[in-house]
Amino acid sequence: MSEKFNLEIISPNEIVLKSEAEEVIIPAFEGQMTILKDHIALITYLRPGYIKVSNSNKKEVFFVEEGTVEFSKNNLLILSSNVINVKDLTGTIKENIIKDSTAKLSSNEISDKERYILSYKIESLKEIAQ
Repeated sequence: MSEKFNLEIISPNEIVLKSEAEEVIIPAFEGQMTILKDHIALITYLRPGYIKVSNSNKKEVFFVEEGTVEFSKNNLLILSSNVINVKDLTGTIKENIIKDSTAKLSSNEISDKERYILSYKIESLKEIAQ
């Protein structure tokens, strides 16, 4: 019996990924969550971090800034305004996002929630190997 479930990662401009997966790890506000086949139904929000998709011997990693997740009846739907495959996240793109986020973080006019999100974004991007 297959241990796979359906996965769709969608941004406003494209369907980033539509495939089957055996395991997906998401950066939820509650912490890292692993989704496997027959997981309980769930709706949650994403914080900045990495979506890690495993399917047989293939693994893909995506950087996400925010979004929503819904899992029901072995269908995982991830919606985000900004999803980037880590393979496409060049040094220039990464450095520009870190620079912009650091500038926003230094502002005194942002909320604690925005500060939390920007901190996670910067930490996550710095984890990517040079």
